[in-house]
Amino acid sequence: MATKFDDPVPSPVKNDHRVSCRPDFCALIYPVISMSTAAHVGSRTSLLGCNPTEQLRAQFSCEKLVTKETPPTFLVHARDDTSVPVTNSIMFAEASRQAGVPVELHLYQKGKHGFGLGVNGGDVTNWPAQFETFLERFR
Repeated sequence: MATKFDDPVPSPVKNDHRVSCRPDFCALIYPVISMSTAAHVGSRTSLLGCNPTEQLRAQFSCEKLVTKETPPTFLVHARDDTSVPVTNSIMFAEASRQAGVPVELHLYQKGKHGFGLGVNGGDVTNWPAQFETFLERFR
């Protein structure tokens, strides 16, 4: 939704009124962003099929879809994540910066994939508080 909120969606309601689907902010925690260079193969296959065209991959590679209208974004990822390459978060953060979108990226050395709210300890336990601080700036 952060990069495709203007895409038309079919509506079951006649005479529906356009309502923006753009989120006010975005929190991406160990996200799958790219369907091309740093793709998480399982996600790409589930979303786009076994042999997606390069055009389809580009259409769903969010790092290529960031515009100045993309909402402020908070990203969290662990460098030791072997499921989703950390490059996904880095690419989205850089695309956001280039588009002039407020972005905050937190990279942790350890946490792997699936650390959630960090209840199992380690440095990742502070990301929810950092997210809260991030949100305060956009009240």
